[in-house]
Amino acid sequence: MEETSFIQWLVLALIQGITEYLPISSSAHLILVSKIMKWPDQGLVMDIAAHGGSLLAVMWYFKDELLKLFKGKNWKLFIQLALASIPLAICGYIFAGSIEQHLRSPMVITASSIIFGVILFLSDKVQKTKPNQSEFGIKQAVIVGFSQILALIPGASRSGVTMSAAMSMGFDRKKAARFSFLLAIPALLMTTGYGFMKLYQQPSDYNIVGILTVLIVSFLASLFSIKVFLKLINKISMASFMWYRIILGALIVVFLQ
Repeated sequence: MEETSFIQWLVLALIQGITEYLPISSSAHLILVSKIMKWPDQGLVMDIAAHGGSLLAVMWYFKDELLKLFKGKNWKLFIQLALASIPLAICGYIFAGSIEQHLRSPMVITASSIIFGVILFLSDKVQKTKPNQSEFGIKQAVIVGFSQILALIPGASRSGVTMSAAMSMGFDRKKAARFSFLLAIPALLMTTGYGFMKLYQQPSDYNIVGILTVLIVSFLASLFSIKVFLKLINKISMASFMWYRIILGALIVVFLQ
């Protein structure tokens, strides 16, 4: 294994882990950094390993909730997550190939990064004007689930659009983020499943050391990101994420044109 490849995998795994659960778009960061560093595509196997690490991290963080689900003690949450995941599953199955082919352009990523950053900021403002919602019902869960379809657009950020949808209905930041993170479990299961399907169609060489490195680094970075974000979420201004995304969009225009 070449040193440059190892560094590339390490950096991209860190970026994937840190940005997956922040409302700033992991895909935009991965594309931008790879372009700036002039790195080749990391490969489908490493992409699966990076997303797999993020999946394991959120499952570990919410292990108590998941244990209740597996024991049949929280059917309400199970039904909410299942129904909320259906829109993404259907649209992802139908449009994933077309999106990868036609929407991964610098202008699309720039526009979605900026637009959905502004929406995140405005949703936080709207939430403060509404009665505080105590818990998610089926209707609210499904609405958040439909918002996930927008996350198929490169640069939109899955956590960003789902948090925006939840906050616009009156859920505070922490409740919005927790439901968004729980909803990430079926979403990432679908993402890794789609990756394995593509891998089956286009087999490639395996590097066990590289795979384990990416998986572990992505897991640790994702877990750290989840813990810190949920701890500080009520102290962080959503305006900071909006301005960050605007700057990110500008950098994408500069480096990806």
